[in-house]
Amino acid sequence: MVQKASPVRPGHRGVVGNVTRGTTNPNRMRRVDRWITGTHARRIRALAPAPLAVDLGYGASPTTAVELFTRLRAFRPDVRLTGVEIEPGRVEAAKPLEREGLDFRLGGFELPVAEPPALVRAFNVLRQYEEADVAAIWELVCSRLAPHGLFVEGTCDEIGRRAAWVALDAGGPLTLSLAVRFGAFERPSDIAERLPKALIHRNVPGERVHAFLSALDAAWLAAAPLAPFGTRQRWIATCRAAKAAGWPVLHGPSRWRLGELTVAWEAVRPGGVMEDGPGPRGR
Repeated sequence: MVQKASPVRPGHRGVVGNVTRGTTNPNRMRRVDRWITGTHARRIRALAPAPLAVDLGYGASPTTAVELFTRLRAFRPDVRLTGVEIEPGRVEAAKPLEREGLDFRLGGFELPVAEPPALVRAFNVLRQYEEADVAAIWELVCSRLAPHGLFVEGTCDEIGRRAAWVALDAGGPLTLSLAVRFGAFERPSDIAERLPKALIHRNVPGERVHAFLSALDAAWLAAAPLAPFGTRQRWIATCRAAKAAGWPVLHGPSRWRLGELTVAWEAVRPGGVMEDGPGPRGR
């Protein structure tokens, strides 16, 4: 059960945060990990030798932390990873899996590591906090990043079929990404239940993220004639239509074909749509 104390105040031994449910499953984070190692591979390769990554709040099982470590090492063999958990029993249970470059320690959003990390991933953690807590937590974690570091914070379902995350750097949020398994949704807005905490309560008329998801649904409906060619082709057409309509959709078909879509944060950030309309230019 989630404690209700303020998550941005240091607790026992200076740990910042609350104990969460900690549920996890193997391969649950594959979509976000694929995005990190794909879209940010150049950033990670350009980092100083032996960069540090942190899996923050890995949960009751360290499996997804080990998976991230393995995926990062596939193209950056000198990367190190520290799994950080606020519940001491979870840390002790993970200790037997430690090896060169991989360790686990007790901590929270203060990031109890000896150097600024180049990458922090926190998944299914802030979902169990209050929306009002998000800005302070984002600011705290981003303030601990190494130069050009990246913080990826988001949510996915129990087996990773639907996921959404925000990428941030020291300057704040950069993008929102959506990722789905083809066949696991009826329309793009089905992802709404997995939006990050900063946006999940904002999917209402008048908010940017609602306008964006509505535009995706409309593009998805318009692409219905492509359904006989498969869901992937229909999804690619939806992404292409959203970009053509002026939404700041990033990347291209090589990412879209994986069931991904990334959009600039400014287009979906919390706050009412401006007076010049709910579309992508109404900022």
